[in-house]
Amino acid sequence: MLAVIGCFLPWFTVGGGAGALPATSANGFDGAGVVVFVAAVALLALIALPYAAGDQPVSLDRAATYVVATAIGVIGLVARLAQLLLQLSDLGPLWPVRAPGLWISAVGIIVVIWGTSEVLRERGSL
Repeated sequence: MLAVIGCFLPWFTVGGGAGALPATSANGFDGAGVVVFVAAVALLALIALPYAAGDQPVSLDRAATYVVATAIGVIGLVARLAQLLLQLSDLGPLWPVRAPGLWISAVGIIVVIWGTSEVLRERGSL
């Protein structure tokens, strides 16, 4: 859920302040950040799937599916971070005050990794 919320917040902010140009920012839907949003929504759907299916076993509710969705989210976050770091000379440092969405999404992805590791431990294997 944190990764989804973080996608709506600014992932970088340039400008602003006294006597400067107006602040410009972009959220997680810019560049590869949209992959983080899609992976986070997919993981939320996977979590809700057993409740929606009732007593019927669902083939998507497997540890491998969680691992794939988590890997996609991590790849999306790393790709967007790489895009931002290549623009770092223009953007300045990506401190949490200037890029709260990036940091919240990163924490969300860390929580997702932790949750996926718990699923793997619980179910024994992929």
